[in-house]
Amino acid sequence: MRNLTLLTDFYELTMMLGYLHSGMADRKVVFDLFFRKSPSGNGYAIAAGLEQAVEYIENLHFPDEELEYLSSTGSFDREFIQALENFEFTGDIYAMPEGTVVFPHEPLIRVEAPLFQAQLVETALLTIVNHQSLIATKAARVSLAAQGTVLEFGLRRAQGPDAGIYGARAAIIGGCQATSNVLAGRMFGVPVRGTHAHSWVMSFDTELEAFREYAKRYPKACILLVDTYDTLKSGVPNAIKIFSEMKENGIPLTNYGIRLDSGDLAYLSKMARRMLDKAGFEAAVISASSDLDENIISQLKLQGAQITVWGVGTNLITSQDCPSFGGVYKLAEEESPDGVRVPKIKLSENPEKVTNPGKKKVLRFYGQDTGKIRADVICLDDETFDPSLDVTIFDPDATWKQSTLEAGTYTIRDLLEPVFINGEKVISLPSVMEIQAYCQKELDTLWDEHKRLSNPQICYVDLSEKLYNLKQSMIRKTRISKH
Repeated sequence: MRNLTLLTDFYELTMMLGYLHSGMADRKVVFDLFFRKSPSGNGYAIAAGLEQAVEYIENLHFPDEELEYLSSTGSFDREFIQALENFEFTGDIYAMPEGTVVFPHEPLIRVEAPLFQAQLVETALLTIVNHQSLIATKAARVSLAAQGTVLEFGLRRAQGPDAGIYGARAAIIGGCQATSNVLAGRMFGVPVRGTHAHSWVMSFDTELEAFREYAKRYPKACILLVDTYDTLKSGVPNAIKIFSEMKENGIPLTNYGIRLDSGDLAYLSKMARRMLDKAGFEAAVISASSDLDENIISQLKLQGAQITVWGVGTNLITSQDCPSFGGVYKLAEEESPDGVRVPKIKLSENPEKVTNPGKKKVLRFYGQDTGKIRADVICLDDETFDPSLDVTIFDPDATWKQSTLEAGTYTIRDLLEPVFINGEKVISLPSVMEIQAYCQKELDTLWDEHKRLSNPQICYVDLSEKLYNLKQSMIRKTRISKH
């Protein structure tokens, strides 16, 4: 992997220099990476990007040429540059597995390290996790709407090569069955798919000749693009002629069909289905592209569109309606000079931006009979809950909203898992296809109401009583002491 150590904001380095000269560089701290709002008005998000975050941490070091560059800026003294010469990450990182269903304010990643180290990794972790979590969440929405095969076709519209490559990876995690991105296919071991473009048809004297030549080359994957000239008068009839020729020549018709890329997709697909079925090609696939997203797909299905394969490009790879994830990285705890753990809190006039203090974990409560999520509880790391006892949880904003989970009716899972301990990787990273399978199981733990594309029911994310009381006491004390 490329060395991404300088993939950081300049102010991270200036703060690091300040910590070094203030004697704070080795102070142990805890940072949380979390997001405040699910993208696209969704009821959940999908955590993604951990593998690339792990690769980044493993490869953290400052080569000579990077140290020379930093020196050339004139902003850093020799003592700071010398500190960077021997830089390595020695802390602990806990994270939710990729593909996990996650909710606002929950730590997706918890970094425990000396302040000098923990500050450096902020920007890179955010850009990696924000981007892939955004695209994985969008892909989950699209796949949920399609209820069929979704192909990621967005490379040419992505914001640059890396966005295309890692966006394709995230789209597969979120539920896409394949990608058109060949490099992503090779890098991540995911299926690649594609047919042909209009230029193929236009390069021949006739549409029929173009289809015939394509069928010769790809008889086992013969999906013909039928809208270059006239979909119903030319494209579909010519596709039927080719399928008939293949059948007469004894060529097995396995993976075959047509693709629509323009026009009224609902109407055209219904007419095409009639024509294909009348000709005896009931098994022919009808695929569609053309600036699709989850909302358009939902509308097309309501109109009875006969489409089973959806190629989704621009609106998926860019998450066009919500182009940023909004993850943040906030200090939650620090160690005092005498070794005492001190929780930290950020206050704001915007209640949503007030952070949860202390070293925390996230416990997920499932109904024992349904396997569905009952609630998540953010609590302090040293807290425990006994499933053999009743537990009462409550909304941290509307505290009168309470629910009691009766003993024996629920199970508990700690969502944060160790990734690095004392700077050493302790996790075995699954393949992308394994993450996709895990993600589908995670989505099955949501109630249908949580998965609505608009106005979803919000999953309960509560604070433990101990964390809630700590937060309230710190808010009161901080407002008094800082004014």
